[in-house]
Amino acid sequence: MRICDGEGLFKALRVSAAWFEQHVQAVNALNVFPVPDGDTGTNMMLTLQSAIKEVGENPGDSASEVIQKIARGALMGARGNSGVILSQLLRGMARYLHKKDSFTAADLAAAMREGAVTAYKGVLKPVEGTILTVAREVADACARAVEDTDDIVALLETAVEEARHSVSRTPSLLAVLEEAGVVDAGGQGLAIILEGVLRFARGESVEMLPTSVTHAELTVPHAEAEYGYDTQFIIHGHNLDVEAVRQKISEMGDSVMVVGDSTTIKVHVHTPTPGTPINYGASLGSISHVIVEDMQQQYQEFVQAQTKPPVSAEEICNIATVAVAPGVGLRRVFESLGASAVVSGGQTMNPSTEELLNAIEGVKADNVIVLPNNRNVILSAQQAKTLSHKNVFVIPTKTIPQGIASLLAFNYQADATTNAQIMEQAFGHVQTVEVTRAVRAARVNGVVIDEGDVIGLVNGDLKISGSDYRQVVMGALESLPLDESEILTIYYGEDVREADAQALADQIKERFGHLEVEIVNGGQPHYPYILSVE
Repeated sequence: MRICDGEGLFKALRVSAAWFEQHVQAVNALNVFPVPDGDTGTNMMLTLQSAIKEVGENPGDSASEVIQKIARGALMGARGNSGVILSQLLRGMARYLHKKDSFTAADLAAAMREGAVTAYKGVLKPVEGTILTVAREVADACARAVEDTDDIVALLETAVEEARHSVSRTPSLLAVLEEAGVVDAGGQGLAIILEGVLRFARGESVEMLPTSVTHAELTVPHAEAEYGYDTQFIIHGHNLDVEAVRQKISEMGDSVMVVGDSTTIKVHVHTPTPGTPINYGASLGSISHVIVEDMQQQYQEFVQAQTKPPVSAEEICNIATVAVAPGVGLRRVFESLGASAVVSGGQTMNPSTEELLNAIEGVKADNVIVLPNNRNVILSAQQAKTLSHKNVFVIPTKTIPQGIASLLAFNYQADATTNAQIMEQAFGHVQTVEVTRAVRAARVNGVVIDEGDVIGLVNGDLKISGSDYRQVVMGALESLPLDESEILTIYYGEDVREADAQALADQIKERFGHLEVEIVNGGQPHYPYILSVE
């Protein structure tokens, strides 16, 4: 095989994830660093799953588009050191393969080199004998191999062979591994991922086989220490300075990893005071995916051979969020932003008071914030509030973009009352355009409408009608004061093709050059397009 496109790349990742899933517990068992959380395999698996989920069911043929989605999904779903480093390996590869519809063996080798370089830059103090070393040595071996071959399968064979050798050398580079008699867990995980890709390229089965890299009997260090908290979160903002954030976070603890770009930064740090980096992150923008785990407790439970479930957001602050959303894509958006529960519903399919009450009672927290996200759901939400024994706050969000803006403003360090106030203020800064078809003739706000016309609602008020979606969207945007707006997000519905949504995005970029425009598959019924302007 001398060339690979986006579809092949995505299939290779899915097969590799299936191969890796069978080895998760074996990788977890290797994790005996001074703070042995025992979840390296789980973290890497979740990262892979998030990457696959981001691509969706229709990956397309462009390698560039597929790897960009894979990299973003990996970043957003990354957990722990291993997950973040894996996401950075993919991010570097995505950078090299940008605008390439397909790639050769030489391209793949160069992309792997860029991935290793990016991963090293993402870690404040890189440690040899880890997944970083394995990634670098594999990239070096592949760079040498492409001087003699242009076959991608042959290159992958080289990568897997070098990964196995590199993993076996990790104990000689990291004393804690040698003492424990194991190889590096993250490096082993990367070797297994590469094995899965090779098995796809060869057309081989991914049914469970004996692991290719052996390790000594598991032992546990005896010394104990106070380890503090494993703290992770994602910062969303504008003009973020990754290097400045990395330097600041490094003053707050150790095992620092700060990676991302000007709009999204993933932070990982071990610190005795988790509130300090979280508050700092919140000062730069909105934060999500907050995870705080007690490493001393993890260590003690590891020694006792017990497992510890991840600390959820509800357990951190005893506040849950319940959102209403139509469409699978929008549900995933709210879940990715930390919503504790998402109730299906929206226009023409309003959830009942009972459904909302069940969601409120079903979350663990005693304090619950509800985001109706539709003017016709607010009353039902308020009714559910009166029926619940919990402390419930209903934020009167009338649109999906308002709900998203409110959830992004959630502060894990504030109490429920303060959060309700913050979230209610936040949605007032978002403008919404909703586009659908008229089901009957009418005259509203001076706009004459015939049945079947395309109509546009601006912040809930019907403002424009026309014959096609693009015309109405552009007309609605023209009616808004957009000079100080920066970001426009298009959530396209269940009957809209991604290509059509992208064409609309391109037209908006051409007309409003100062706006950063992105598209998201919302999957919502009835409304082909919902636009958020911030």
